[in-house]
Amino acid sequence: MQNDSTRRGFLKSTTAAAAGAALTSTVAKTAHAAGSDEIRFVLIGCGGRGTGAARQIMATKGNTKLVAVADPFSPKSSGALNALSRGDNKNKVDVPQERIFGGLDGYKKAIDVDCDLVIIATPPAYKPQQFEYAVNKGRHVFMEKPVASDATGVRRVLASVEESKKKDLMVAIGLQRRHEPRYMETIERIQDGAIGDVIATRVYWNGGGIWYRNRTPDQTEMAFQTNNWYHFNWLSGDQICEQHIHNLDVGCWVKGQYPVECNGMGGRGQRMDGDASKSQIFDHTFCEYTFPDGTKMFSQGRHLRGGWNYVGEAVHGSKGTADPSGRIDGPKAWSFAGEKPNGHQQEQHDLIEALMRGEIYNEGEYGAKSTFTAILGREACYSGKVIKWDDLLAKGKELAPGIDNYTLDTPPPTMPDENGLYPVPVPGKYDPFA
Repeated sequence: MQNDSTRRGFLKSTTAAAAGAALTSTVAKTAHAAGSDEIRFVLIGCGGRGTGAARQIMATKGNTKLVAVADPFSPKSSGALNALSRGDNKNKVDVPQERIFGGLDGYKKAIDVDCDLVIIATPPAYKPQQFEYAVNKGRHVFMEKPVASDATGVRRVLASVEESKKKDLMVAIGLQRRHEPRYMETIERIQDGAIGDVIATRVYWNGGGIWYRNRTPDQTEMAFQTNNWYHFNWLSGDQICEQHIHNLDVGCWVKGQYPVECNGMGGRGQRMDGDASKSQIFDHTFCEYTFPDGTKMFSQGRHLRGGWNYVGEAVHGSKGTADPSGRIDGPKAWSFAGEKPNGHQQEQHDLIEALMRGEIYNEGEYGAKSTFTAILGREACYSGKVIKWDDLLAKGKELAPGIDNYTLDTPPPTMPDENGLYPVPVPGKYDPFA
Protein backbone atom coordinates (compact mmCIF):
# COMPACT_ATOMS: atom_id res chain seq x y z
CA MET A 1 0.00 0.00 0.00
CA GLN A 2 1.41 3.35 -1.01
CA ASN A 3 1.38 6.07 1.59
CA ASP A 4 -1.05 8.94 1.55
CA SER A 5 1.30 11.63 0.26
CA THR A 6 2.49 9.46 -2.63
CA ARG A 7 -1.06 8.70 -3.72
CA ARG A 8 -2.15 12.32 -3.49
CA GLY A 9 0.88 13.33 -5.51
CA PHE A 10 -0.24 10.93 -8.20
CA LEU A 11 -3.81 12.21 -8.18
CA LYS A 12 -2.63 15.81 -8.50
CA SER A 13 -0.13 15.09 -11.27
CA THR A 14 -0.48 17.15 -14.41
CA THR A 15 -2.52 16.05 -17.38
CA ALA A 16 0.63 15.77 -19.48
CA ALA A 17 2.29 13.44 -17.01
CA ALA A 18 -0.81 11.33 -16.68
CA ALA A 19 -1.15 11.04 -20.44
CA GLY A 20 2.12 9.13 -20.61
CA ALA A 21 0.59 6.38 -18.49
CA ALA A 22 -2.82 6.42 -20.17
CA LEU A 23 -4.33 3.52 -22.03
CA THR A 24 -3.98 3.75 -25.79
CA SER A 25 -7.03 5.53 -27.15
CA THR A 26 -7.98 7.38 -30.29
CA VAL A 27 -9.99 9.73 -28.12
CA ALA A 28 -7.67 11.29 -25.58
CA LYS A 29 -10.62 12.86 -23.81
CA THR A 30 -11.78 9.45 -22.54
CA ALA A 31 -8.40 7.82 -21.87
CA HIS A 32 -7.93 6.20 -18.49
CA ALA A 33 -4.68 6.15 -16.54
CA ALA A 34 -3.19 2.66 -16.44
CA GLY A 35 -0.84 3.13 -13.50
CA SER A 36 -1.03 0.92 -10.43
CA ASP A 37 -1.91 3.72 -8.02
CA GLU A 38 -5.20 3.28 -6.17
CA ILE A 39 -8.03 5.70 -5.58
CA ARG A 40 -9.13 4.70 -2.10
CA PHE A 41 -12.68 5.74 -1.31
CA VAL A 42 -15.10 5.57 1.60
CA LEU A 43 -18.88 5.38 1.56
CA ILE A 44 -20.99 7.53 3.88
CA GLY A 45 -24.59 6.32 3.72
CA CYS A 46 -25.16 2.68 2.77
CA GLY A 47 -28.66 2.85 1.32
CA GLY A 48 -29.57 2.11 -2.27
CA ARG A 49 -28.14 5.28 -3.81
CA GLY A 50 -24.89 5.08 -1.85
CA THR A 51 -24.42 1.42 -2.70
CA GLY A 52 -25.21 2.21 -6.32
CA ALA A 53 -22.67 5.04 -6.48
CA ALA A 54 -19.99 2.81 -4.95
CA ARG A 55 -20.74 0.06 -7.45
CA GLN A 56 -20.57 2.52 -10.32
CA ILE A 57 -17.19 3.83 -9.13
CA MET A 58 -15.96 0.24 -9.12
CA ALA A 59 -17.27 -0.18 -12.67
CA THR A 60 -14.97 2.54 -14.02
CA LYS A 61 -11.55 1.69 -15.45
CA GLY A 62 -9.83 3.38 -12.52
CA ASN A 63 -7.94 1.42 -9.90
CA THR A 64 -10.46 2.00 -7.12
CA LYS A 65 -10.85 0.38 -3.73
CA LEU A 66 -13.52 0.79 -1.04
CA VAL A 67 -11.76 1.02 2.32
CA ALA A 68 -14.42 2.11 4.86
CA VAL A 69 -18.18 2.54 5.27
CA ALA A 70 -20.38 4.46 7.67
CA ASP A 71 -24.12 4.33 8.26
CA PRO A 72 -26.21 4.97 11.37
CA PHE A 73 -27.65 1.45 11.06
CA SER A 74 -25.43 -1.65 11.06
CA PRO A 75 -27.67 -3.83 8.85
CA LYS A 76 -27.35 -1.30 6.04
CA SER A 77 -23.56 -1.37 6.26
CA SER A 78 -23.52 -5.16 6.18
CA GLY A 79 -25.97 -5.27 3.29
CA ALA A 80 -23.96 -2.77 1.28
CA LEU A 81 -20.71 -4.62 1.81
CA ASN A 82 -22.28 -7.94 0.86
CA ALA A 83 -23.70 -6.43 -2.33
CA LEU A 84 -20.47 -4.68 -3.26
CA SER A 85 -18.18 -7.65 -2.61
CA ARG A 86 -19.70 -9.95 -5.21
CA GLY A 87 -18.06 -11.17 -8.41
CA ASP A 88 -15.22 -9.13 -9.85
CA ASN A 89 -15.67 -6.44 -7.21
CA LYS A 90 -14.47 -8.60 -4.32
CA ASN A 91 -10.90 -7.45 -4.96
CA LYS A 92 -12.05 -3.82 -4.87
CA VAL A 93 -13.37 -4.03 -1.32
CA ASP A 94 -11.03 -3.89 1.67
CA VAL A 95 -13.27 -3.09 4.64
CA PRO A 96 -12.42 -5.05 7.78
CA GLN A 97 -14.75 -4.88 10.76
CA GLU A 98 -12.77 -2.07 12.37
CA ARG A 99 -13.49 0.19 9.38
CA ILE A 100 -17.28 -0.19 9.59
CA PHE A 101 -18.69 2.75 11.53
CA GLY A 102 -22.18 3.35 12.95
CA GLY A 103 -24.11 6.17 14.60
CA LEU A 104 -24.74 9.68 13.34
CA ASP A 105 -21.09 10.64 13.93
CA GLY A 106 -19.60 7.58 12.24
CA TYR A 107 -18.91 9.62 9.11
CA LYS A 108 -16.01 11.33 10.88
CA LYS A 109 -14.26 8.05 11.61
CA ALA A 110 -14.73 6.87 8.03
CA ILE A 111 -13.42 10.11 6.54
CA ASP A 112 -10.43 9.95 8.91
CA VAL A 113 -9.39 6.65 7.27
CA ASP A 114 -6.52 6.98 4.78
CA CYS A 115 -8.52 7.73 1.63
CA ASP A 116 -8.71 9.99 -1.40
CA LEU A 117 -12.42 10.19 -2.19
CA VAL A 118 -15.56 10.34 -0.05
CA ILE A 119 -19.02 9.36 -1.29
CA ILE A 120 -21.74 11.18 0.67
CA ALA A 121 -25.15 9.59 0.09
CA THR A 122 -26.98 10.36 3.32
CA PRO A 123 -30.28 12.17 4.03
CA PRO A 124 -29.94 15.79 2.84
CA ALA A 125 -30.05 17.31 6.33
CA TYR A 126 -26.86 15.50 7.32
CA LYS A 127 -24.84 16.36 4.22
CA PRO A 128 -23.64 19.92 4.98
CA GLN A 129 -21.62 18.94 8.07
CA GLN A 130 -20.34 15.76 6.41
CA PHE A 131 -19.23 17.68 3.33
CA GLU A 132 -17.60 20.33 5.51
CA TYR A 133 -15.68 17.66 7.45
CA ALA A 134 -14.48 15.96 4.26
CA VAL A 135 -13.27 19.24 2.77
CA ASN A 136 -11.50 20.18 6.01
CA LYS A 137 -9.72 16.80 5.82
CA GLY A 138 -8.63 17.48 2.25
CA ARG A 139 -10.71 14.74 0.62
CA HIS A 140 -12.18 14.73 -2.87
CA VAL A 141 -15.97 14.37 -2.68
CA PHE A 142 -18.85 12.89 -4.62
CA MET A 143 -22.07 14.06 -2.95
CA GLU A 144 -25.55 13.00 -3.95
CA LYS A 145 -28.26 15.58 -4.47
CA PRO A 146 -29.88 17.45 -2.78
CA VAL A 147 -27.03 18.78 -0.69
CA ALA A 148 -29.13 20.27 2.14
CA SER A 149 -32.71 20.65 3.36
CA ASP A 150 -32.78 24.30 4.44
CA ALA A 151 -31.17 27.69 3.85
CA THR A 152 -28.73 27.22 6.73
CA GLY A 153 -27.44 24.02 5.20
CA VAL A 154 -27.09 25.59 1.75
CA ARG A 155 -25.05 28.48 3.15
CA ARG A 156 -22.82 25.98 4.90
CA VAL A 157 -22.31 23.98 1.72
CA LEU A 158 -21.49 27.11 -0.28
CA ALA A 159 -18.86 28.08 2.30
CA SER A 160 -17.30 24.61 2.08
CA VAL A 161 -17.33 24.80 -1.72
CA GLU A 162 -15.22 27.93 -1.54
CA GLU A 163 -12.81 26.14 0.79
CA SER A 164 -12.66 23.15 -1.56
CA LYS A 165 -11.62 25.44 -4.41
CA LYS A 166 -8.76 26.82 -2.32
CA LYS A 167 -7.59 23.26 -1.68
CA ASP A 168 -7.99 22.20 -5.33
CA LEU A 169 -10.40 19.41 -4.39
CA MET A 170 -12.76 17.57 -6.71
CA VAL A 171 -16.42 18.15 -5.84
CA ALA A 172 -18.88 16.12 -7.92
CA ILE A 173 -22.64 16.31 -7.35
CA GLY A 174 -25.19 13.63 -8.27
CA LEU A 175 -27.14 15.67 -10.80
CA GLN A 176 -26.31 13.13 -13.47
CA ARG A 177 -28.14 14.80 -16.35
CA ARG A 178 -25.22 17.24 -16.47
CA HIS A 179 -23.07 14.30 -17.62
CA GLU A 180 -25.43 12.88 -20.24
CA PRO A 181 -24.46 13.76 -23.85
CA ARG A 182 -28.10 14.06 -24.96
CA TYR A 183 -28.75 16.80 -22.40
CA MET A 184 -25.38 18.45 -22.88
CA GLU A 185 -25.69 18.83 -26.65
CA THR A 186 -29.36 19.81 -26.65
CA ILE A 187 -28.90 22.51 -24.03
CA GLU A 188 -25.83 23.82 -25.83
CA ARG A 189 -27.93 24.19 -28.97
CA ILE A 190 -30.70 25.94 -27.04
CA GLN A 191 -28.20 28.36 -25.54
CA ASP A 192 -26.76 28.97 -29.02
CA GLY A 193 -30.19 30.15 -30.19
CA ALA A 194 -31.72 27.06 -31.84
CA ILE A 195 -35.20 28.02 -30.58
CA GLY A 196 -34.60 31.76 -30.31
CA ASP A 197 -35.00 33.46 -26.96
CA VAL A 198 -36.11 31.17 -24.14
CA ILE A 199 -39.52 32.41 -23.00
CA ALA A 200 -40.52 29.73 -20.48
CA THR A 201 -39.66 26.27 -19.21
CA ARG A 202 -41.86 23.51 -17.79
CA VAL A 203 -40.42 20.85 -15.47
CA TYR A 204 -42.07 17.75 -14.00
CA TRP A 205 -41.52 14.95 -11.53
CA ASN A 206 -44.88 13.22 -11.27
CA GLY A 207 -44.68 9.68 -9.91
CA GLY A 208 -46.66 7.10 -8.00
CA GLY A 209 -45.07 7.31 -4.57
CA ILE A 210 -42.14 6.23 -2.44
CA TRP A 211 -41.13 3.68 0.17
CA TYR A 212 -42.08 3.68 3.85
CA ARG A 213 -40.46 1.70 6.69
CA ASN A 214 -42.64 0.69 9.61
CA ARG A 215 -41.61 1.62 13.11
CA THR A 216 -40.01 -1.14 15.19
CA PRO A 217 -40.47 -1.45 18.98
CA ASP A 218 -36.80 -0.81 19.79
CA GLN A 219 -36.45 2.40 17.75
CA THR A 220 -35.99 5.81 19.28
CA GLU A 221 -37.91 8.63 17.63
CA MET A 222 -34.68 9.87 16.01
CA ALA A 223 -33.87 6.40 14.69
CA PHE A 224 -37.37 6.03 13.27
CA GLN A 225 -37.25 9.40 11.51
CA THR A 226 -33.70 8.91 10.21
CA ASN A 227 -34.67 5.50 8.84
CA ASN A 228 -37.78 7.08 7.28
CA TRP A 229 -35.97 10.25 6.31
CA TYR A 230 -37.93 10.93 3.11
CA HIS A 231 -41.12 11.53 5.10
CA PHE A 232 -39.76 14.37 7.28
CA ASN A 233 -39.07 17.75 5.75
CA TRP A 234 -36.15 18.55 8.08
CA LEU A 235 -34.39 15.44 6.77
CA SER A 236 -35.38 15.26 3.10
CA GLY A 237 -36.54 18.73 2.14
CA ASP A 238 -39.76 17.14 0.76
CA GLN A 239 -40.30 15.57 -2.66
CA ILE A 240 -39.56 18.80 -4.50
CA CYS A 241 -36.02 18.69 -3.10
CA GLU A 242 -35.32 14.99 -3.07
CA GLN A 243 -36.50 14.09 -6.60
CA HIS A 244 -37.80 17.12 -8.46
CA ILE A 245 -34.44 18.87 -8.02
CA HIS A 246 -33.24 17.05 -11.16
CA ASN A 247 -35.78 18.80 -13.36
CA LEU A 248 -35.41 22.16 -11.63
CA ASP A 249 -31.65 21.89 -12.18
CA VAL A 250 -32.21 21.31 -15.91
CA GLY A 251 -34.48 24.36 -16.11
CA CYS A 252 -31.87 26.55 -14.44
CA TRP A 253 -29.12 25.05 -16.58
CA VAL A 254 -31.05 25.96 -19.74
CA LYS A 255 -31.40 29.54 -18.53
CA GLY A 256 -27.85 29.79 -17.21
CA GLN A 257 -29.21 31.51 -14.12
CA TYR A 258 -31.29 30.97 -10.99
CA PRO A 259 -34.70 32.39 -10.08
CA VAL A 260 -35.11 35.53 -8.02
CA GLU A 261 -38.50 34.57 -6.56
CA CYS A 262 -41.17 31.90 -6.48
CA ASN A 263 -44.83 31.49 -5.64
CA GLY A 264 -46.51 28.12 -5.32
CA MET A 265 -49.23 25.93 -3.93
CA GLY A 266 -49.43 22.37 -2.66
CA GLY A 267 -50.76 19.96 -0.09
CA ARG A 268 -51.00 16.35 1.04
CA GLY A 269 -54.40 14.99 0.17
CA GLN A 270 -53.30 11.38 -0.36
CA ARG A 271 -49.84 11.05 1.18
CA MET A 272 -49.93 7.82 3.23
CA ASP A 273 -53.72 7.93 2.78
CA GLY A 274 -53.75 11.17 4.74
CA ASP A 275 -52.18 9.59 7.83
CA ALA A 276 -50.11 12.32 9.51
CA SER A 277 -48.74 9.79 12.02
CA LYS A 278 -46.50 8.41 9.26
CA SER A 279 -45.43 11.38 7.17
CA GLN A 280 -45.47 15.16 7.19
CA ILE A 281 -44.44 16.00 3.62
CA PHE A 282 -46.69 17.15 0.79
CA ASP A 283 -47.80 14.88 -2.03
CA HIS A 284 -48.11 17.64 -4.64
CA THR A 285 -46.54 21.01 -5.38
CA PHE A 286 -46.90 23.54 -8.19
CA CYS A 287 -44.46 26.43 -8.52
CA GLU A 288 -44.03 29.50 -10.68
CA TYR A 289 -40.41 30.61 -10.62
CA THR A 290 -39.32 33.99 -11.98
CA PHE A 291 -35.83 34.50 -13.42
CA PRO A 292 -33.92 37.82 -13.38
CA ASP A 293 -35.04 38.58 -16.97
CA GLY A 294 -38.70 38.06 -16.06
CA THR A 295 -39.14 34.69 -17.79
CA LYS A 296 -40.83 31.83 -15.97
CA MET A 297 -40.24 28.22 -15.02
CA PHE A 298 -43.38 26.22 -14.17
CA SER A 299 -42.88 23.20 -11.94
CA GLN A 300 -45.03 20.18 -11.06
CA GLY A 301 -44.00 17.66 -8.40
CA ARG A 302 -46.37 14.92 -7.32
CA HIS A 303 -46.78 11.47 -5.81
CA LEU A 304 -50.18 10.06 -6.77
CA ARG A 305 -51.15 6.45 -7.30
CA GLY A 306 -53.19 6.06 -10.48
CA GLY A 307 -52.40 9.54 -11.78
CA TRP A 308 -50.46 10.82 -14.80
CA ASN A 309 -46.81 9.99 -14.30
CA TYR A 310 -44.17 11.98 -16.14
CA VAL A 311 -40.59 13.03 -15.43
CA GLY A 312 -39.08 15.51 -17.85
CA GLU A 313 -38.66 19.06 -19.07
CA ALA A 314 -39.82 21.31 -21.92
CA VAL A 315 -38.46 24.63 -23.18
CA HIS A 316 -40.47 27.25 -25.10
CA GLY A 317 -38.57 29.70 -27.29
CA SER A 318 -39.46 32.56 -29.62
CA LYS A 319 -38.61 30.35 -32.62
CA GLY A 320 -39.44 26.83 -31.49
CA THR A 321 -39.59 24.40 -28.61
CA ALA A 322 -37.25 21.79 -27.16
CA ASP A 323 -37.10 18.72 -24.99
CA PRO A 324 -33.71 19.11 -23.27
CA SER A 325 -33.25 15.34 -23.24
CA GLY A 326 -32.64 15.33 -26.98
CA ARG A 327 -35.07 17.07 -29.34
CA ILE A 328 -35.60 20.49 -30.91
CA ASP A 329 -38.76 21.40 -32.85
CA GLY A 330 -39.08 24.39 -35.14
CA PRO A 331 -37.08 25.82 -38.06
CA LYS A 332 -33.92 24.20 -36.68
CA ALA A 333 -35.50 20.84 -35.90
CA TRP A 334 -33.02 18.28 -34.63
CA SER A 335 -32.90 15.04 -32.64
CA PHE A 336 -29.97 13.67 -30.70
CA ALA A 337 -28.56 10.57 -32.39
CA GLY A 338 -25.51 9.83 -30.24
CA GLU A 339 -24.91 7.33 -27.48
CA LYS A 340 -27.10 7.52 -24.38
CA PRO A 341 -25.06 6.20 -21.47
CA ASN A 342 -26.59 5.69 -18.04
CA GLY A 343 -26.19 9.04 -16.32
CA HIS A 344 -25.41 7.58 -12.89
CA GLN A 345 -22.59 5.53 -14.39
CA GLN A 346 -21.33 8.29 -16.68
CA GLU A 347 -20.88 10.77 -13.84
CA GLN A 348 -18.60 8.26 -12.10
CA HIS A 349 -16.66 7.58 -15.31
CA ASP A 350 -16.10 11.32 -15.64
CA LEU A 351 -15.11 11.69 -11.99
CA ILE A 352 -12.58 8.86 -11.90
CA GLU A 353 -11.13 9.66 -15.32
CA ALA A 354 -10.54 13.26 -14.25
CA LEU A 355 -8.84 12.20 -11.03
CA MET A 356 -6.60 9.75 -12.86
CA ARG A 357 -5.60 12.49 -15.32
CA GLY A 358 -4.91 14.91 -12.51
CA GLU A 359 -7.78 17.20 -13.50
CA ILE A 360 -10.11 18.80 -10.98
CA TYR A 361 -13.61 20.12 -11.53
CA ASN A 362 -16.03 21.50 -8.97
CA GLU A 363 -19.81 21.13 -9.24
CA GLY A 364 -20.52 22.26 -5.69
CA GLU A 365 -21.89 25.70 -6.47
CA TYR A 366 -24.56 24.61 -8.92
CA GLY A 367 -25.34 21.64 -6.66
CA ALA A 368 -26.04 24.03 -3.80
CA LYS A 369 -27.96 26.56 -5.89
CA SER A 370 -30.14 23.95 -7.58
CA THR A 371 -30.86 22.54 -4.11
CA PHE A 372 -31.83 26.00 -2.97
CA THR A 373 -34.11 26.43 -5.99
CA ALA A 374 -36.03 23.41 -4.72
CA ILE A 375 -36.05 24.77 -1.14
CA LEU A 376 -37.36 28.11 -2.44
CA GLY A 377 -40.20 26.30 -4.17
CA ARG A 378 -41.02 24.22 -1.11
CA GLU A 379 -41.22 27.26 1.16
CA ALA A 380 -43.42 29.08 -1.35
CA CYS A 381 -45.79 26.09 -1.45
CA TYR A 382 -45.77 25.60 2.31
CA SER A 383 -46.49 29.28 2.98
CA GLY A 384 -48.66 30.24 0.01
CA LYS A 385 -46.59 33.42 -0.31
CA VAL A 386 -44.22 34.90 -2.89
CA ILE A 387 -40.73 34.21 -1.56
CA LYS A 388 -37.62 36.09 -2.68
CA TRP A 389 -34.41 34.10 -3.24
CA ASP A 390 -32.18 36.61 -1.40
CA ASP A 391 -34.51 36.89 1.59
CA LEU A 392 -34.85 33.14 2.06
CA LEU A 393 -31.14 32.42 1.62
CA ALA A 394 -30.26 35.04 4.22
CA LYS A 395 -33.05 34.49 6.76
CA GLY A 396 -34.80 31.21 5.94
CA LYS A 397 -35.98 28.91 8.71
CA GLU A 398 -33.40 26.51 10.13
CA LEU A 399 -35.08 23.11 10.28
CA ALA A 400 -32.57 21.25 12.46
CA PRO A 401 -30.77 23.52 14.95
CA GLY A 402 -27.71 21.93 16.53
CA ILE A 403 -27.67 19.04 14.08
CA ASP A 404 -23.91 18.47 14.48
CA ASN A 405 -24.56 17.11 17.97
CA TYR A 406 -27.48 14.81 17.15
CA THR A 407 -27.30 11.14 18.11
CA LEU A 408 -29.85 8.39 17.59
CA ASP A 409 -31.08 9.14 21.13
CA THR A 410 -31.57 12.88 20.59
CA PRO A 411 -35.18 14.08 20.33
CA PRO A 412 -35.52 15.19 16.68
CA PRO A 413 -36.59 18.75 15.80
CA THR A 414 -40.00 17.47 14.63
CA MET A 415 -41.97 15.49 17.22
CA PRO A 416 -45.45 13.92 17.11
CA ASP A 417 -48.22 15.47 19.18
CA GLU A 418 -50.24 13.71 21.88
CA ASN A 419 -52.20 11.89 19.16
CA GLY A 420 -49.08 10.68 17.42
CA LEU A 421 -49.51 13.10 14.51
CA TYR A 422 -46.64 15.06 12.97
CA PRO A 423 -47.09 18.77 12.17
CA VAL A 424 -48.02 19.44 8.55
CA PRO A 425 -47.35 22.86 6.99
CA VAL A 426 -50.55 24.82 6.35
CA PRO A 427 -50.41 27.37 3.50
CA GLY A 428 -51.41 30.81 4.71
CA LYS A 429 -50.22 30.02 8.24
CA TYR A 430 -46.73 28.55 7.73
CA ASP A 431 -43.94 31.11 8.19
CA PRO A 432 -40.76 30.32 6.21
CA PHE A 433 -38.75 32.74 8.34
CA ALA A 434 -39.94 31.82 11.85
